[in-house]
Amino acid sequence: MITRRTALGLMAGALALVAVPGLLRPAFAVERVPFDRSAFEAALKSGKPVLVDVSATWCITCKQQHIVLDKLFGQPRFAGFTVFGIDYDTQKDLMRSFGVRQRSTLIVYKDGKEVGRSSWQTSEAAIAALLSKGV
Repeated sequence: MITRRTALGLMAGALALVAVPGLLRPAFAVERVPFDRSAFEAALKSGKPVLVDVSATWCITCKQQHIVLDKLFGQPRFAGFTVFGIDYDTQKDLMRSFGVRQRSTLIVYKDGKEVGRSSWQTSEAAIAALLSKGV
């Protein structure tokens, strides 16, 4: 027999899972990490695909891109990416070093070389095509 306390606990747990976006991510989802030059260089040398994501926390386009990226990174074919985030508001020097002038910019690397970039793109098909250049 389930007690009232157990039932309430189960309901609270279920609500927490629904209320926290990203909590139920697929096992092979990719995690974004803040940009670190040495980690970036190591990722490029590893030969794995790399994505540099220039975004701002307040940017609606960036948020939409992240929703699309989370969905795509849930697919096994894109699971090998390492994603480095550059903050548009606080890391202007890094933006300049990548030749980026605007937020919502995605840069894909394969075998240590840039193979594609886009800005302001939120179409799932277009972002998938960009990521495909890296795999």
